[in-house]
Amino acid sequence: MSLRQAAERVLLGNWIGHSTVPSRSLYPHQWSWDSAFIAIGLRHLSPRRAQVELESLLGSQWSDGRIPHISFSPAVARDAYFPGPDFWQATTVGGVETSGIIQPPVHALAAWLTHQADEAESVRRNFLPRVYPKLVAWHTYLRTRRDLGGHGLVAIVHPWESGMDNSPAWDDALARVTPAPLDSFTRQDTNHANPTDRPTDLDYARYVQLAATYRDHQYDDATTPFEFALEDPAFNALLITSEHALADIAEYLGLDPAHHLKAAEELTHALGQLFSEDLFHARDLHTDLVPARTISGLIPLIVPGLPQAADLLATARSDHFKLGQVHLVPSYDLTGPAFERKRYWRGPSWFNTAWLVHRGLQAVGAHPDADHLKDDLLALAGRTGFAEYVDPYDGSPRGAQTFSWTAALALDLLESQNAPTQL
Repeated sequence: MSLRQAAERVLLGNWIGHSTVPSRSLYPHQWSWDSAFIAIGLRHLSPRRAQVELESLLGSQWSDGRIPHISFSPAVARDAYFPGPDFWQATTVGGVETSGIIQPPVHALAAWLTHQADEAESVRRNFLPRVYPKLVAWHTYLRTRRDLGGHGLVAIVHPWESGMDNSPAWDDALARVTPAPLDSFTRQDTNHANPTDRPTDLDYARYVQLAATYRDHQYDDATTPFEFALEDPAFNALLITSEHALADIAEYLGLDPAHHLKAAEELTHALGQLFSEDLFHARDLHTDLVPARTISGLIPLIVPGLPQAADLLATARSDHFKLGQVHLVPSYDLTGPAFERKRYWRGPSWFNTAWLVHRGLQAVGAHPDADHLKDDLLALAGRTGFAEYVDPYDGSPRGAQTFSWTAALALDLLESQNAPTQL
């Protein structure tokens, strides 16, 4: 079986009729930024299905514009995943049960790429005119409700919102949080993955407490006393990239793209506040820049015209990340004090962040680096059975298997120059 066929099999196997689960076992619902990455790959298999993936996710959008990080499937047992719908207590006007927090805004980029995959099908289904106002509302929520520091940048209020759940960048901020009692919840993730790969029970107890506090304040960004509030470089870089995508969508629809380009310019300028020496760092709104060097600090390579691109490229090649010398791009500084080669986001290499860095390397003209990273990603995807993430040193699979965004992004790198095959 070819790598393309194997990737297609994963995506077809994880499709549940209107969306794609990240993993049948570990993540049995629809996740926000997963669906965006999945659509980017699905567009090569079925542009229509990629459109439905994004439309399904946008169907769980809240009235304030936020796109929640989980849209719960009513066909799945309520206790199959924790925290589940009974914990979050959040239901949209349309009756969809969701979580109350968010994830990085890859969605406009995914929508634009999906449209480009089959323009005729996109026009036939009126795809862009339907999703554009929802994406604008999403970005408006982020820029107005989540500029908690007044710096012109979006803040995350839970580690899960970064998508990089237990990154060492969050350690000091999490240490301020009084954990929920361990006997007050039952984890499900460790039933489907090696506990040594997953966040510790203490970290999880703090995640639960942060989410419960937000929930108990009705997910109100103005009144919740956020103990955890940080400006994350990757989150903001993805918002910039998606603002550029919204500008492209607006122009295609005959609308003025100027306000999207202005937003991207303002965000790019503000992002410079997070740069120190040779890397972007998260900023803790209770303290200052976080010293931890993480993959999040390299993701701004995707930002068009980024002034610090040459510095980021040098850092990626340095001993901190060893681009081209280890597998993919480590999620945390290889020389850092908190490095763990197997534990979730504390050192392992992930396929989605590698795809983003690859896109950034191409944008800055580092084509040999980009080609090597692409080849490594494709080889690992096939060799590991589309693992969730890998050990950066030996490439061994970690986390869930047959993981949807791994298959989708491998398919994208394989097929981005080819016409899509219709189902």
